[in-house]
Amino acid sequence: MEKIHANIIGTSISSNSQEAFTLYKKSSFGVREGEKILYSIPEVLFLAEKGKMSVFSKKKGLSFKELMKKAYNIDKRISLKYSVFKDLRVKGYVVKTALKFGADFRVYERGSSPEEKHAKWIVFCDHETARIGWHEFSAKNRVAHSTKKNLLLAIVDEEGDVSYYECSWVRP
Repeated sequence: MEKIHANIIGTSISSNSQEAFTLYKKSSFGVREGEKILYSIPEVLFLAEKGKMSVFSKKKGLSFKELMKKAYNIDKRISLKYSVFKDLRVKGYVVKTALKFGADFRVYERGSSPEEKHAKWIVFCDHETARIGWHEFSAKNRVAHSTKKNLLLAIVDEEGDVSYYECSWVRP
């Protein structure tokens, strides 16, 4: 398969190439919007790092380092979030943004797609040195419960390794 040719305009990254549509159908990368596939920043970083996508800004090809710098200017937490996204995708999960839920990601069970099923988990990413209080933890749990998903806390350490903690409601 040839590389996907994507363009970044402002904070929007999209492609209308046949390869983009093929990968969308096969692996659920991006979101179809009319005649284009729109990508989240972590998806673009992942595909670029894997050599499956070339990203252009005003007809100039961007290196991975330049792409990461642009991503950081859009989202200051991108390094943290990308570590989690990459780890989950490599493990075979489909990962989508969860901005409308106030979370970092929605994660689908292996083998399922966003068109077929709802996400099983809602993910909040944090660094191992971060501290959250009970009120913040409770708020995250309420978001997960109200969206009928399990809460998955993704904790990234200094080396970029990720540990996951799944939380769910239990009725006595």
